[in-house]
Amino acid sequence: MNNWIELLQDFKLKKQPVALVTVTKILGSAPCKVVSRMIVTKQKEIFGTIGGGKLEFQVIDEAVVSIKENKIKEFSYTLGPEFEQCCGGKVELIIEPMNQTPELFLFGAGHIGVEICTILKDTPFNITLLDTRNNWKNTIEIDKSINYVDIDFDLYKQHINWGSNCYIVIMTHDHKLDFEITALALHSETKYIGLIGSKTKKNKFNNMLRNELNFEAGISPVHCPIGLDIGGHTPKEIAISVAAELLKDYYGK
Repeated sequence: MNNWIELLQDFKLKKQPVALVTVTKILGSAPCKVVSRMIVTKQKEIFGTIGGGKLEFQVIDEAVVSIKENKIKEFSYTLGPEFEQCCGGKVELIIEPMNQTPELFLFGAGHIGVEICTILKDTPFNITLLDTRNNWKNTIEIDKSINYVDIDFDLYKQHINWGSNCYIVIMTHDHKLDFEITALALHSETKYIGLIGSKTKKNKFNNMLRNELNFEAGISPVHCPIGLDIGGHTPKEIAISVAAELLKDYYGK
């Protein structure tokens, strides 16, 4: 596969998760060469080959797992009866998931939202801060690495990069808007949904989701109240608790 760099760039532009399989070592006879490469998508589409047969099928399955877990994996295979081959060679390879940058969408550029942006700067998250209030950006200070968006709620569905790498944090100035965003997120593919609020707000949203939108699961998929219980109540302390929960979820702890 001579065009693997171009293919990876294309997948990166489309923000499509893939895994790059690279043969790193061969001992004895094998149906592939060192640095043979193959790109695998979540749907098991392949570009390139590492020699075909049962070995390739097994590696494709492992590549899909690598994408889902977002973890680099290394394997060593002996090509014997298990793979319906008698060459007896040994193949070592590495599987690297790509385009798995977590996308964090923070709804609400209030004190807590701005603090979260500051705390999570230089972490794995690609952060977008959204607020529907006109000219609100002029009232806050955020790092240039933060993407600020002031579009209306009606445009959120097509603007958000929904998917398995999508993290949603809801803390706007308006409870009605909070509910609309929560409902939208629950009906879209996300990795994490967090909502700031009291037990009263949580119960109210839960009843509205079930009774008005017929969403049987209600609020249960949402982290509410959002954040780890660290005991603090200032905007900065709440932001620290939210950031800690987001990182904990991202790293699978």
